[in-house]
Amino acid sequence: MVVAGLSGCGKSTLCFCLCGAIRHNRDGVLAGEVLLNGKNVRELRAAGLALEVGMVFQDPDTQLFSPTVEDEIAFAPENLCLPPGRIRERVEHVLDLLGIAALREANPYRLSGGEKHLVALAAVLALDPPVLLLDEVMSSLDSAGRKKVAAVLERLRGAGKTIIAVEHDLEAVDFADRLMVMEKGALLRYGRTETLLADRDFMGEKLWHSWN
Repeated sequence: MVVAGLSGCGKSTLCFCLCGAIRHNRDGVLAGEVLLNGKNVRELRAAGLALEVGMVFQDPDTQLFSPTVEDEIAFAPENLCLPPGRIRERVEHVLDLLGIAALREANPYRLSGGEKHLVALAAVLALDPPVLLLDEVMSSLDSAGRKKVAAVLERLRGAGKTIIAVEHDLEAVDFADRLMVMEKGALLRYGRTETLLADRDFMGEKLWHSWN
């Protein structure tokens, strides 16, 4: 599913609520109830949330901290105390899945914006959570990079992953089966992606162009 809407409508805040960030490490008041795979986010500890949901932030610099790409991807599985062989399998799998094996020894801070997003995504995928939250991952990628990530997301969805992606660019939502449009912190409309994109009366030419 893709969450779309004008800047400031609450897309990122929704993701922070879903992943428990507002409760654990971001300012804000979480009212009501957020259920993730039937579990109340409010009742889950940070470590438990990491096994349920992984989020790639809009600014990947906020979540990259290791000296090499390989170390960045291995960090989370290591903290799960997985056997070394299993950690190696996960690292190699996501490097191959995203086509970034050539970056394994690179310093994440010296990569391009698009490459940083791919590394942040790889680090999240190494945890193998059932739910993925992606906050404008496509924004820093070129056309080839977008196609690559869209293909990966299709594969992950086919493998049973739940993917919720925030996107500002409506041209980048083709991979999603559902589209949720927000306005001023509230749900404006939800439905099949192709149906909503074809409804120009709803989208409006002015709104459409303001997203692109």
